[in-house]
Amino acid sequence: MQKNLYLIIISFCLVSCYTYQVKKQSNTTTDNEQESKKSVNLTDNTPTQAKSKTAESKSLNPQQAPVNIQEKLAPNKNVRIDVDGKTYKIIVDKWENDSLVAHPVHNPKKILKFHKNQINGEKIAEKRFSQPIADIITVAAYAGIGVLIYSLIK
Repeated sequence: MQKNLYLIIISFCLVSCYTYQVKKQSNTTTDNEQESKKSVNLTDNTPTQAKSKTAESKSLNPQQAPVNIQEKLAPNKNVRIDVDGKTYKIIVDKWENDSLVAHPVHNPKKILKFHKNQINGEKIAEKRFSQPIADIITVAAYAGIGVLIYSLIK
């Protein structure tokens, strides 16, 4: 019984409610094009007007802009980045021109510098609180307490 209790306590110590999550980019250009095509089909049935309206909507909606790494990596953010195929969990300190100055999460004395062209902008993951994981841990803790009380009473 004690071995199981120790195993449960250790497993709860190793679980964290915080996870690194990549923000999903919404593709607004394709959504706007689809909506404009639907509205064109509903309002006008002439092919020349429909072609001109879809051409206008494409010119108004430019292609998706490249990811701005400096905005995503603001100072004091806890992030996981991919640099030249290697993953780092860092806390951003500051930007010096085109170079990111940061330190690893558990080692504030070590300083890392990365050029913004080395960083993969699509794989920048921020550390966020995960509600589903917190709910699972809470339910498991209540179940463990219930089993402990039941075993003490029996």
